Amino acid sequence: MRSIAFFSLFFLALLWDGCRRPEPVVTRRPPVAARRPPIAKPAPPKPTTEKPAPSKPTGTTVVVPTANKGIDEADEIDEQTPLEQGPVPPKREFRAVWIATIDNLDWPSKKGLPVASQQRELIEMFDQQQQMGINAVVVQVRSAADAFYAKSSEPWSEWLTGQQGLAPEPFYDPLEFMIEQAHQRGMEFHAWFNLDRATFSKLASVAPTNIIYRKPEWILTYGGRKLFNLGVPAVRSYIASIVANVVREYDVDGIHFDDYFYPYAIAGQTLRDDSTYRANFNGMKKEDWRRDNVNKLVVELRDSIRENKPWVKFGISPFGIWKNKSSDAEGSATNGGQSYYEQYADTRKWVREGLIDYIVPQVYFSTEFSRVPYKSLIDWWIRNSGKCHLYIGHAAYRVGRGSERDPGWGKVTEFPDQMRYIRQQRTVQGSVFFSAKSLKTNPMAIRDSLQSNFYRYPALVPTMTWLDSIPPLPPRDLKVADTAEGVELFWQQPAEALDGDGASYYVVYRFEGRRPLLRLDDPRHIVAQCVGEATTRFVDKTADPKKKYVYVVTAVDRLHNESREVTVKVR
Repeated sequence: MRSIAFFSLFFLALLWDGCRRPEPVVTRRPPVAARRPPIAKPAPPKPTTEKPAPSKPTGTTVVVPTANKGIDEADEIDEQTPLEQGPVPPKREFRAVWIATIDNLDWPSKKGLPVASQQRELIEMFDQQQQMGINAVVVQVRSAADAFYAKSSEPWSEWLTGQQGLAPEPFYDPLEFMIEQAHQRGMEFHAWFNLDRATFSKLASVAPTNIIYRKPEWILTYGGRKLFNLGVPAVRSYIASIVANVVREYDVDGIHFDDYFYPYAIAGQTLRDDSTYRANFNGMKKEDWRRDNVNKLVVELRDSIRENKPWVKFGISPFGIWKNKSSDAEGSATNGGQSYYEQYADTRKWVREGLIDYIVPQVYFSTEFSRVPYKSLIDWWIRNSGKCHLYIGHAAYRVGRGSERDPGWGKVTEFPDQMRYIRQQRTVQGSVFFSAKSLKTNPMAIRDSLQSNFYRYPALVPTMTWLDSIPPLPPRDLKVADTAEGVELFWQQPAEALDGDGASYYVVYRFEGRRPLLRLDDPRHIVAQCVGEATTRFVDKTADPKKKYVYVVTAVDRLHNESREVTVKVR
């Protein structure tokens, strides 16, 4: 496995400077998020008020589904490109990691870290994630009525500077920096919000501008924390306005919420929202009223996103169990906590009615956990995925931590078995791992397993046709030349498509022979991904000078729709 990983990294090193970028071209469209290119490891940023120089894209590639067609329809296909044995890896797959900022779980490593160190940690983390094949990051930017970004009405997070309300010094905007770094690496950036917490604990740093002082009538106390009262209509509108502000002000690809709606039950504690229930009584039982509050919030969030930037995705990662079969015949064959009753989150309703774009149930159980078997819960979600994308939330933090209650996590086969199982299910379109720290520490070599096996070949993010189904136009005037560096490809940017979209990135495929079958659905043929509309040159340094090749280049837009291919022969 190590030799395979070494070979993969060596291959990437050969490609790192293949895609070259001329002077940027100004377009009439909103800023286009960069996609996963070949990227060089950036130098650590200096602790100044200026942003560090953006890192260059490092070697990687991605594939997209298109019709398979030969070079010339009059030609007969008489040569086949030899491929490795085994199943074709997926060309489209959401591959993401959660990066938690609360209590400094993942980033920054501690409160009050110097700005240069914060930025260096983030760059190193993104580099590692890109190398292992990750194509999206889900970063917690609001953990407790606070902010990891400058353009906010809420105070700066204590987990960033050590004191809530204290700005970073020298000043920078962490969210702008993170988005820029992710996009340079061809990774989507999803801004992750916690919606129920106003404070984290009794010991938390709380700024005088915190919402608990400005709107005490919106706040409930439970389990030593201050929580938003979701039964107050103004509270729901406030949370939606916080999200709308980020969507307007930042170039995010997605908005993401975790599993905290109403709080997890704590023995001996009572959530005292009776007066709110009476004031907003709508004829429902209290439990149904709470669920209705959450449903209304989900709709308001969706609408606030669509109103500002309709291409921004909206996803939620709830607790994995909707209902147990013992509570409802339509529930899963499990015996655990139930989000429907405990967090008042009717997760099945959201996917059935298409209220969200993707759902990531937290299936944090092993295949040997008798109360909630991993495969049984996956199977339930496959049957109930509704009208949105289904990605699986994986408990990377539990790998290597088997117990008498859940022994599966102690086995080296557990994590790869989970990955193989979901890969067999066409309805499952990707994975999100909790959390970044666990992938970094690499328990039982799970990061190596992803990088060398499951994510060895690139994958494009799955398309969401309800957000955008119009592909960009293909690249123009593709040319090829043999050079001392390798095979050089260069082309012109496409014109705008019917919806005004240009190219967000380009995918370069290579096929061996004069008349090969162009299998654009097979990511093993991808040799580069060139990020940015103006990145219209690629040098293939791995080409064998004695072999004949056909190269294919496609344009891909922000929502990952792929254009028709353009082709060129060499030798």
